[in-house]
Amino acid sequence: MDIIKTIEERQKKPDAENFRVGDTVKVHFEIVEGKTKRIQIFEGLVICIKNSGIRKTFTVRKESYGVGVERVFPVNSPRVVRVEVVRAGKVRRAKLYYIRDKVGKAAKIKELITPKAKARVAAANAAAKAAAAKAEEALKAEIKAETAAEAAANKASKGKKK
Repeated sequence: MDIIKTIEERQKKPDAENFRVGDTVKVHFEIVEGKTKRIQIFEGLVICIKNSGIRKTFTVRKESYGVGVERVFPVNSPRVVRVEVVRAGKVRRAKLYYIRDKVGKAAKIKELITPKAKARVAAANAAAKAAAAKAEEALKAEIKAETAAEAAANKASKGKKK
């Protein structure tokens, strides 16, 4: 019984990887600024998936105002709320680093248009939405508990002042 493996298994997200290299995805990523939290969407092409287990990461590339922007996301991160597949890509490589050198139309990936691929994308998006809804409910419950605790603390402090 390896302690590290058991800890890693508990931190893994179920159904976390519902996409492949070559897919165009929307990554809903939670940004924390002070006490406020917001969700930012990063849409682009998955160019590689690295590592395994809890350390698994994926790189998403997009063009922003003519400049290529890449971002690496941990698959099992609690900050990654969900990964939504926009379209399935048809590729024959595990790493698409060559896309970095391509410009314009040459940088596009063909879309995989088969009933099986469409079913995979629909199932992946449904699973991602269900997981995101579950996480959102847990977050709302946590916020509700925090506000109740703050209200109780404020009420107790007002009672002591009088």
